[in-house]
Amino acid sequence: WALDEAARTLAAWDLQSGGDCGVSMSVNLSAIQLQRDAVAPMVAAALTAHGLAGNRLRLELTESALISEPDRIARVLHALKALGTTIAMDDFGTGYSNLAYLQKLPIDTLKIDRSFVTGLLADRDKVAIVRAVLGLAAALNMETVAEGIETIEVGQTLAALGCTYGQGFAYAAPLDAAAAYRLLSERNS
Repeated sequence: WALDEAARTLAAWDLQSGGDCGVSMSVNLSAIQLQRDAVAPMVAAALTAHGLAGNRLRLELTESALISEPDRIARVLHALKALGTTIAMDDFGTGYSNLAYLQKLPIDTLKIDRSFVTGLLADRDKVAIVRAVLGLAAALNMETVAEGIETIEVGQTLAALGCTYGQGFAYAAPLDAAAAYRLLSERNS
């Protein structure tokens, strides 16, 4: 349902804007879903049903999703990449995954967990951890997203450190689809 709703919303935004509205949509995939469901065919069906290219979806999974059956999950992720989707590792740094997964799996984006972002400006250890994650991502040609940015100062610091994107209340509170489209339209005009 969430995948179909995300694709439906993105297609509606494209229709409202008269073409590609210029954004992609992120959808979380659970560990259970990756193990139990035929995820790649489900994603393909949603893309086809709503006339979207694969690069319009960013599929997010946590490190814990890789632990149980890493070889099977790798096959699923490669099938998703074959559809053109982007794969993000959510809450990076909070799980127990082997760093070799980052080299073997088709991961495009590391999402830095909010636990490393909250209080960043007052904690040198958090700055060191964030720098290490950003360096690792850069070495592996991955983008980065910092979660939980609550002040513009933290966002600016993360940008100065080399973080690609940020998300959090400093930019917007959670919004329904109509309000999100209005914000997107305002920022693009």
